Amino acid sequence: MIGMVIAFIIGAGLSVGGVLLYNRFQSENRKNKADGLITRAKNEAEKIKDGARKEEDEHRREWKKTESRLAERETKLDKKFEELEQKAEGLRQKEGQMDSLIGEVRKKRDEQQEKLEKIAGLSKEEAREKLMSMTEGDIKGDLFELIKKEQHDLTEDSDEVAQMILLTAMERMSSEVTADRTVTALKMPDDELKGRIIGKEGRNIQALQRATGVDVLVDDTPGMVVLSSFDPVRRQVARLALEVLMKDGRINPSSIEAAVEKAEKQINKEVNQAGEDAAREVGVVGLPRELLRLLGELKFRTSYGQNVLLHSVEMAHLAGMIAEEIGADVRITKTATLLHDIGKSITHKVEGKHADIGAELGKKYGLDQRVIHAMEAHHEDVEPTTPEAIIVKITDAISAARPGARNVSAENFAERMRDLENIALNFNGIDKAYAVSAGREIRVIVEPKQIDDLSAIKLARDIANKIESTMQYPGVIKVNVIRETRAIEYAK
Repeated sequence: MIGMVIAFIIGAGLSVGGVLLYNRFQSENRKNKADGLITRAKNEAEKIKDGARKEEDEHRREWKKTESRLAERETKLDKKFEELEQKAEGLRQKEGQMDSLIGEVRKKRDEQQEKLEKIAGLSKEEAREKLMSMTEGDIKGDLFELIKKEQHDLTEDSDEVAQMILLTAMERMSSEVTADRTVTALKMPDDELKGRIIGKEGRNIQALQRATGVDVLVDDTPGMVVLSSFDPVRRQVARLALEVLMKDGRINPSSIEAAVEKAEKQINKEVNQAGEDAAREVGVVGLPRELLRLLGELKFRTSYGQNVLLHSVEMAHLAGMIAEEIGADVRITKTATLLHDIGKSITHKVEGKHADIGAELGKKYGLDQRVIHAMEAHHEDVEPTTPEAIIVKITDAISAARPGARNVSAENFAERMRDLENIALNFNGIDKAYAVSAGREIRVIVEPKQIDDLSAIKLARDIANKIESTMQYPGVIKVNVIRETRAIEYAK
């Protein structure tokens, strides 16, 4: 028993000793590894330190090179600055010398001028005037011939090109020149209808006038009913309603209201359709509905007997051709020509010229500024500044001047001829003035003693400008100034 205990104690002692030995071995092993890691870390740190030192040395060398280059450049700049200062000083000295020389030259010139004035007996201003008058007398004839030649050369080619473009567009455009007038009078089938239209105590005619806003006159012309109104659309509504009433024969306030209501619907439909058809015919798209309606109302509006809507459509076709020939904007030109007279549709409602009203409508509905300018300038109330505006003005004159396009009374024609002659007679030096060729030309005979050749050229231009600014006329008026000199002597 005791031996077993002794053996256990000895075994336990040996086990503890082995554990202690193992732990000591492990501790020494870890220490060796740590020492190795520290050594390697130190070696790596030394390498990094050496690399950083070398890189720092390299940077320092580059900085020294840069500093040396900058110092060298600074030295060169200082030298150049000194050279510039020296040159500037030399220039200032020369400038002072030039100023003194200029003063001496001016002094000598004044002395020479005084000597010349004493010798000639003329002052500087008098000598200048005398020289100018002598020069003018010497070159006046040559100057007149030169101006005449330049005008001829300038207008010959431009007139030929312009005529070719206009004639090409006009021969491509064929339209009816006789337009329908707005109907303002209706013929009654028999005189009995007159009493029915008037009604008992005038009730029917009063109801018709209230419903349409049109004055109805039945006593002025035998067998006719005359409709009077500034609004062409209302006049058409009244005409259509009265035609239906006369055909039906039953005329009373209730039937009048029904007929007027039906006529208004039909006329409104015609107006809208007319505006859309006109825009579609000339290829103008995207117009607001309000403008299309106002455009359609021009179907019932005439100007000197010419239907305004047909006139606008014809102009749009002509303007598109001309714009294509000269390279202008076709869309802008067609839109402006189609809408140029749209202000006439509301001139009975709004005060002002139709060109100004049309421009305001264009601004209201957001049209292109070039379109608005062309609409506003077609009667030269505003100076046309774009090719499109000039085309609108030209085509307006072409369309209005077509034979038979407008009906002008003999009284208006004679008045225009008198105005044309009076404009010319208001200028000084005019002996006689004659309007010829149906107002297409005015011949002005001048006093040769008061008007010379150069003054005749200026006079023709002044008369033309006066006609353009004061008269309204289709086409072009030629101003022909005639100066005749007669030398008369008597043999005795």
